[in-house]
Amino acid sequence: MSPRQIKVYTKVPCPYCVTAKRLLSEKGLAFEEIDLTERPDELQKLKKETSWRTVPMIFIDGQMIGGYTELKELEEAGKLD
Repeated sequence: MSPRQIKVYTKVPCPYCVTAKRLLSEKGLAFEEIDLTERPDELQKLKKETSWRTVPMIFIDGQMIGGYTELKELEEAGKLD
């Protein structure tokens, strides 16, 4: 199985972003963080495209999985291993 491509869209302050990045790091999963703190137009565009209203916005292999709660659910189901 090839490595997964993980992108995490974040902004500051965001405790859920910090927690999501920590979970991925603890699992040893490489991810790209895209900080939208200073890019409100890009954040609004992404919100419109995904219908997701909060950060983090987490994508695995190009598929939006949701935010921290959804990432944690994948972890608990053993699907991040």
